[in-house]
Amino acid sequence: MLTAPPLTRDLVLVGGGHAHALVLRQWGMNPLAGARLTVINPGPTAPYTGMLPGHVAGHYSRDTLEIDLMALARFAGARLILSHATEIDRQARLIHVEGRGPIAYDAASIDIGITAQMGIEGFAEHATGAKPLNIYAQVWRDFLEAVAEGRKTPEIAVIGGGIAGCELAMAMAFALRGKGIEPKVTVIEAGPQISGMNAQARLKISKAMADLGVEVRTDARIARITATHVHLETQEPVATSLCVGAAGAFPHSWVAETDLPQHNGFIVVDPDLRVCGDPHLFAVGDCAHMPFAPRPKAGVFAVRAAPVLHDNLRAVLTGGRLRRFKPQKSYLKLVSLGGKTALAEKYGVAVAAPLLWRWKDRIDRAFMDKLAHLPVMKAPAPPADVALSEAGEHLETPLCGGCGAKVGGGVLRGSLEHAGAPDHPDVVRAQGDDAAILRQTGGGFQVLSTDHLRAFVEDPVQMTRIAAVHALGDVWAMGAAPQSALSTIILPRMSQALQRRTLEEINSTAQEVFGAAGATVVGGHTTMGAELTIGFTVTGTCAQKPITLGGAQAGDVLLLTRPIGTGVILAAHMAGRAPPRVTARTLAQMEQPQSIAAQVLGGAHAMTDVTGFGLAGHVEAMCKASGLRATLWQSEIPIYEGARALSALGIASSLLASNIADTPVEGEHDPLLHDPQTAGGLLAALPADRAEAALAELAARGCGGWVIGSLSEGRGPIHLARQR
Repeated sequence: MLTAPPLTRDLVLVGGGHAHALVLRQWGMNPLAGARLTVINPGPTAPYTGMLPGHVAGHYSRDTLEIDLMALARFAGARLILSHATEIDRQARLIHVEGRGPIAYDAASIDIGITAQMGIEGFAEHATGAKPLNIYAQVWRDFLEAVAEGRKTPEIAVIGGGIAGCELAMAMAFALRGKGIEPKVTVIEAGPQISGMNAQARLKISKAMADLGVEVRTDARIARITATHVHLETQEPVATSLCVGAAGAFPHSWVAETDLPQHNGFIVVDPDLRVCGDPHLFAVGDCAHMPFAPRPKAGVFAVRAAPVLHDNLRAVLTGGRLRRFKPQKSYLKLVSLGGKTALAEKYGVAVAAPLLWRWKDRIDRAFMDKLAHLPVMKAPAPPADVALSEAGEHLETPLCGGCGAKVGGGVLRGSLEHAGAPDHPDVVRAQGDDAAILRQTGGGFQVLSTDHLRAFVEDPVQMTRIAAVHALGDVWAMGAAPQSALSTIILPRMSQALQRRTLEEINSTAQEVFGAAGATVVGGHTTMGAELTIGFTVTGTCAQKPITLGGAQAGDVLLLTRPIGTGVILAAHMAGRAPPRVTARTLAQMEQPQSIAAQVLGGAHAMTDVTGFGLAGHVEAMCKASGLRATLWQSEIPIYEGARALSALGIASSLLASNIADTPVEGEHDPLLHDPQTAGGLLAALPADRAEAALAELAARGCGGWVIGSLSEGRGPIHLARQR
């Protein structure tokens, strides 16, 4: 009997701003029973505003700058949707998201920050805004590399002479000088003087910029921007290879198109941080306007608002009482001056010194450490008495999701040997193939396979895409055309409203993926259980006999269409130890169908898809069925970025040990050879000349392909050579 409270309410956080990041941390420490939390953000990380100038100057690495939203979402038990919100339907309580169906909410909050995109002629084509920060940071890294290699000149124009523009101008000048390059940085200010600071601070910042060779143009009105210059109305143009907009705060354009109450494009909120007149929707951070306490756009207010936002979101979901947000009237400004020195300004007093940079650094690192080093929540106490296990079994290892949760190959084969062979006249017997083969009455063949995955991400849409691609792999591997699919879905216990929302997401996604592959979802079975599990039974048709494992020939080479390493990456992700970009890129690859690759490899002698038993297990199955022996070339086997490093740390899927025991390999030792794959690549055996032609066609059609080994006469374990 399941006794956990059912999920009954959807809470959605739009954006990964500072306030939402802190809410996720606090939520993970004390989750609200019955609430399902969703985060919508374009990327797996969010940059921290306070450390951006230090990153630009070269004091901080990219990883130091970024908040890991994937780890925070996993800690909070939230699903993270990596996409942009594009519209909000407040009547239906739906948030529309780019690239997928809308997300329903019972309560939601918006924390999407601001942009520095400006309405100047030529800005969109030839300039970049200082916000969103992640986009500007990447543009800066690319520019710095280009200047160092001599591909661009070190001429930079910064539009806006406020604190942000001056700070970034000094950081960029300092970074260029650090590479032995004399910068030419110009700050363009429309007003009579640099702004946003008192007279004392203005003098100190002006001197710091002059020391770095930064020129300031005041009373400068921009007429237009071209690829090489910023043209001013009454002054000489400014030559530039990089133009950065840092003049003021601008709202995201999609917000202006909604019916949200707005002030100059910013969302108007009440003292409890709810959108004015809307009891279910909140807004916080730079995207919000607080008429009850107008404040400049500064990250400090978002950080201070986070506890109030957290408590009020819970109050809305539980019927509790809401709190008022009372932002401080004055706050300390700490401004980086390029090098490791900073200016502090408050109450009209301004002081600059290296000690202040160290103070700022300590504050910034403490904030990031709070979000990076998440508290270890107390696990349930283990039972006092545990039954003995067989030698070598480590049953305390957490169970992986995806194919890492499969039963080991040795156990499976042993059970099937005792089950007896099929004796129906329509069943074509084949050794260890990916799918069952059935003769069709009118001629030709039908293949039939089934697969299901224990969820490793909370997002039902992403899990459905991966599960569908994974199930279709068996049909594609046999050279069959996908025909139909039946779904098998286990939902966590939830209310009927959430059941309906979740099933709409799953079913529409399944129809999309199978429809693109030429198949139709014809039905299925749904139940509730302990956790999300999604699977499909898939059929396909072939006019000729399907490609099997047993057709490989001596002299064939082995071609693989996708890297390996999903098992260790997913294991690290579930343990909160995977770099967010590594996980995001791997999941994005796993979602991609392999129909084109299947078409290109349709004439292979033998083919399979690499899944739970790892590359070695599936190569060995092909060798056994074809009566051959394989040599693999370690240097040629593609590995997902980050998988090797995670494996070296001792991170492994819960199925790895079983795979290693079931498929011995001689020569080099490489645990990734046994790593269980989910939605893995197609593995084809074909002559060398046809493999080269297939690689060229795969590349031309935007698909990957690698020749990783060869087959020869003989028996025995796979041989892993270091090089070809």
